[in-house]
Amino acid sequence: MTYRQITFAERYTLGLLRQGGLAPAAIARVLGRHRSTIGREVQRNGTPRDDCYRPQLADWYARGRRSRSRRNRRFTAEAWARIQVLLREDWSPEQVAGWLRRHQELTISHETIYRYLWADKHAGGTLYRHLRGARKRRRKRYGRYDSRGRLAGKRPITARPAAADARTEVGHWEADTMLGASQAGPCVLSLVERKTGYLVLGQLRQRTSAAVNQRAQGLIATQPHPVRSITVDNGTEFHEYAQLERATATQFYFATPHHAWERGTNENTNGLVRQYLPKRQSMAHLTQHACNRIAAKLNRRPRKRLGYRTPEECYA
Repeated sequence: MTYRQITFAERYTLGLLRQGGLAPAAIARVLGRHRSTIGREVQRNGTPRDDCYRPQLADWYARGRRSRSRRNRRFTAEAWARIQVLLREDWSPEQVAGWLRRHQELTISHETIYRYLWADKHAGGTLYRHLRGARKRRRKRYGRYDSRGRLAGKRPITARPAAADARTEVGHWEADTMLGASQAGPCVLSLVERKTGYLVLGQLRQRTSAAVNQRAQGLIATQPHPVRSITVDNGTEFHEYAQLERATATQFYFATPHHAWERGTNENTNGLVRQYLPKRQSMAHLTQHACNRIAAKLNRRPRKRLGYRTPEECYA
């Protein structure tokens, strides 16, 4: 059954019947309405100071409320142009809406932006291409042999400082390598700070422990805050971690094998990086300058968990 707004004629009848002392249920039967509809109408559009219901005033209240509603709000061409600029920065509609609201530029819902995107796509536009896809194929690893090697004496993630788990202190990072077209060829080292989500990327010519240590040491040295801990997976490229610990002031912790959620910050951030470095695509021509540019783009993207501030703002 389709809901229809109360008309002025119904409001006039409601006012007369209420003056005659009829109860809301009786008025509802006369008007063919539900009694809760009559109750809401009197509550919203009546005058509580003298407990009266004046039809003309009630109709004026209702029309004013409807004209101010979000449904009737129209955004200007300038507002949509501003939204398009942020979408082309590869921000999600939720990030765009939250950032604009935080900076008091515009109040708009992310659903409205999505509707605009789909309308633009239907008209032949390309804005939707800036949305992040989630078409990842997953496979279970139960019963598979762990070919990544084993390392004695490594610190488990359970020994990590409480401040790292609670994200109450800047300086606790997660790290991983992101493959290109081959297992051992050119790839990327990603380091993400847990509290702020700040990202640094390092270009690697080979996925070896020596290359990882050399690049990681350089990235750690450029940080304005102490790098207190780094949590990694059990890949062999991190097996020479002790050398890196001696060269820096950081300590390494290892997640449980096949428990990617224990390094969720890094895994989620790698998903964002994949928008620019797709899987199975060669990284032979990737430069450190390009890595820095990708990291800067993501560090200047507002995040919901940071109150729509950017990782760059929070880390600085």
